[in-house]
Amino acid sequence: MSKNPLQRRIFQNAWVVDDIEAACHRWVSNFGVGPFYIYQFGNTFKDVLYRGEPGEFEIILALAQAGPLQIELIQPVSHPSVYRDSVPTGTMGFHHVCAWTDDLEADVAHFNAINCPSVCSANSGNVRFAYFDTRDIIGCMFEVVTKSSDIKALFQQVSDAAINWDGKQSIRYGS
Repeated sequence: MSKNPLQRRIFQNAWVVDDIEAACHRWVSNFGVGPFYIYQFGNTFKDVLYRGEPGEFEIILALAQAGPLQIELIQPVSHPSVYRDSVPTGTMGFHHVCAWTDDLEADVAHFNAINCPSVCSANSGNVRFAYFDTRDIIGCMFEVVTKSSDIKALFQQVSDAAINWDGKQSIRYGS
């Protein structure tokens, strides 16, 4: 978190979906956003906390770039899930915005101070993230994620693929 929370730079908007490939195709065909990179994350997350208790965190996600904004589509696999707290199974909808953080502990303190507790947190390698329940303030969750060279490279690959994209190979599978 920057010293001034008003200087947050939101770089991502995220939607929860039930069928990741169908959702990608809707974004491509209706809005020209793509290509989407699909990733499946199973038991790669450690120290998962969901509402203060140990939990599981398994998702299928798709990433694409739309100008300066990253679009993330998430298909939850594990339940209960921070995603299904606000987007019930069988529906799709907007879930969260995301910003980088330099100090996750400071973010936890900040969001607690504005009565927006952490709903879910975890880490994978050197990447840590947390979701805060800001629905009463902005109508959606707020995620913060630490930067690492791996995640920056992944996000750069997604961004670079959108530049001069010819509309072909709209879905790509990441490893």
